[in-house]
Amino acid sequence: MAESRADNDVYVVEPLLPQRLRRPSDLLRFITTLMVLGVVILLALVAKQTLIGLEADVKGGAELVPLLSRIAAFLGGAAVLVVPAAFAVERVFHRDGLRVAEGLIAAIIGMAGSFLLGQWLVGGNLDDLRVLLTGDRDIEPLNTLLTSVVAYATAVRISRRPTWRILMWTTIALYILAFFSGRQITIPSAIVTVVVGMAIGYATLYGVGSPNTRPPGSAVVSALRKLSFAVVSARRVEDDHQGSRRYAIGLKDGSSLDVTVLDRDRQVAGLPYRLWRRIRLNSETRRRAIRSLRAELEREALMAYAAQAAGASTPRLLGTSEIGTEAALLAYEHIETRPLDEVPDTEIDDELLAQIWEQVELLQIQRLAHRRLTGDSIHLDRDGRVVLTDARSGEIAAGDLLLRLDVAQLLTYLALRVGAERSVRAAAAVMGPEALAAAMPLLQRIALTRETRSALAKQKHLLATLREQIVALKPSGTVEEVRLERFRPRTLITIIASTIAAYILLSQLSQVDVYKVITTANWAWSGLALVAAFVSFVAAALMLRGFVPEPLPLWRTVLVQFASSFVKLVTPPAVGGVAINTRYLQKRGITPASAVASVGASQLIMLVFHIALLLLFAYITGSTTATSFTPSRGLVVALLAIALLVVVVLGVPPVRRMVTSRLRKLFGNVLPRLLDVLQSPLKMIEAGVGTLMITIAFVACLYACVSAFGGEISFTAVAVVYLTANAIGSAAPTPGGLGAVEAALVLALIAAGVPQAVATSAVLLYRLLTFWLPVLPGWASFTYLQRHESL
Repeated sequence: MAESRADNDVYVVEPLLPQRLRRPSDLLRFITTLMVLGVVILLALVAKQTLIGLEADVKGGAELVPLLSRIAAFLGGAAVLVVPAAFAVERVFHRDGLRVAEGLIAAIIGMAGSFLLGQWLVGGNLDDLRVLLTGDRDIEPLNTLLTSVVAYATAVRISRRPTWRILMWTTIALYILAFFSGRQITIPSAIVTVVVGMAIGYATLYGVGSPNTRPPGSAVVSALRKLSFAVVSARRVEDDHQGSRRYAIGLKDGSSLDVTVLDRDRQVAGLPYRLWRRIRLNSETRRRAIRSLRAELEREALMAYAAQAAGASTPRLLGTSEIGTEAALLAYEHIETRPLDEVPDTEIDDELLAQIWEQVELLQIQRLAHRRLTGDSIHLDRDGRVVLTDARSGEIAAGDLLLRLDVAQLLTYLALRVGAERSVRAAAAVMGPEALAAAMPLLQRIALTRETRSALAKQKHLLATLREQIVALKPSGTVEEVRLERFRPRTLITIIASTIAAYILLSQLSQVDVYKVITTANWAWSGLALVAAFVSFVAAALMLRGFVPEPLPLWRTVLVQFASSFVKLVTPPAVGGVAINTRYLQKRGITPASAVASVGASQLIMLVFHIALLLLFAYITGSTTATSFTPSRGLVVALLAIALLVVVVLGVPPVRRMVTSRLRKLFGNVLPRLLDVLQSPLKMIEAGVGTLMITIAFVACLYACVSAFGGEISFTAVAVVYLTANAIGSAAPTPGGLGAVEAALVLALIAAGVPQAVATSAVLLYRLLTFWLPVLPGWASFTYLQRHESL
């Protein structure tokens, strides 16, 4: 610990402040420039011809006004060295030579880095990028002088000085114009050089750190004295959850203050997480990703004054002040309290729970949302009264959704401490059953604070228990579902996987003449393939009917299967069909548990049939046509590797428990449902025939597609190909197994002895008939079923 002396011999007890800091903002800017660099290169590669035409136009214009080009060349070449030197002299006169030294380090790194990168590109690495940056001329891919100048300007933070900033960027623009008109640099090279220079500058700033401009405790004391507080002691205490400094201040009259200091360089702390939440959540629930220091100060002060006016028990805000340009403070009256997190669960009685909810009710009456009702913001004073702290996260004039979020958050936190039943009962006694029913749809993990979400990992069923308690309290309540997320992480994974799959699919299509595929295919075999594709939908309907003891209309069930083909456009193959069928059964009056069990039973039997048929056809193929279908060594190694991976994964106890729990949830009620089906021989026959027909129909469709292009392969070999590729496609996270199914089918057909051109054409026709063609009737079926309330 160190002591810093303030006016009138007041010593501030605080840790010695570091002389240099690695600012999160510099790291964030470095990452941003790298992302911009990647986008610029990709766009430049795509728009290569446009850039070539633009370069020719500028060259022609420069030749029309040669004098102007020479003036720009002279001014740019001279000023690009003079301006940085002048800025360095000015900083040295102001005793800021350390900043100039940082700039020189960045300039040296920029020059060396751009030179080495240029030599690497000229050496034949990434030839397309070299041509893009040099125009296939004998010039530098990256201008070393410009890179070092930009890196220098970034590292000395010249952008914070408006006059120097305008002068510097005008100089850089003249330099680029001069070199561009002289064909010594290209447009992509100029942009990439500037971005690389900025990235090096920010990396240097973050690497060596920046001078610590945070005002010390003595400056805090001076600011408090300007607010007429007679400070006699000051001590730094633990920072708050957002990383803001806090001080315990003693006053001359014996009272105390709790002072929170907002540092400018901390404003971007945790910004990636806040940006992720801002993108992921709907606009009504998200918070601003970043605010200015002034805006943060005003926000917290306004919320504190509003809470006081509402009559809530909160520490009184006694004063606010800026501390120079780099920090601001808020001075609260000191109240001896302890956070609820430090209170044992046994001491949280019903009276204390009622007090907590009464304080929240006072805020809600005045439309104030606290936004952080956790154990570190709910305190108890010496008399056991509840005190709410941490007003910075709050919202004034809050909408209904934010107020309901507060109720959901507090319900969950207290349930973690005292149980769901007591939490709901205490809330209902104060807020009323209607308020809890309104908050019930918001009992979602995504709506809760990070600390609460972490605690829920140990009590996974708590939210469901809370909902059950609220429903028991108000069973007749009807509340609309609230969706807080714009998208889920798995949706993002699906989008990325779909992009990769589309790339794979397009690369396959580029090898095929689609017009030739359509015109050269044997129409008789193609018609047979179309019939087989249609039969697969009828078979799926029969399979579902067979596993549901209750009667289902055949053709409406067929329409449901077509509707699932439409849904597969946006969901993985194994997900869309299950969801649509389950929804359909529920609409037919079947209970949710029975509907899930029926669909689960069909999926389980389908899996058993799939494995059995794969083994059967593989045995037949191996015994009759072994020479025509011999798997490659690479395929065998891949299968062995997959088998080994499965064994290893299932050998890890946590993973094994996770898999078994998921399977138990999916197939937990399957056995009773299967016993119901076994009691009806007709249902057993319908289920078995439907399950078998699905596989046979798809195999027949693929066989007809191969035959349509003159491919010679046995039906059993096609069955092995289909069953293997379908397993891979079902595991793929892309919609309908897009990309994975095509690749697996083509590779398997080639391994079976089908020529690559025939295999690719056959798979293209097969996917057209089974995946793309049913989309339009699937959409019509989906719309029809929704209109008639069958989905």
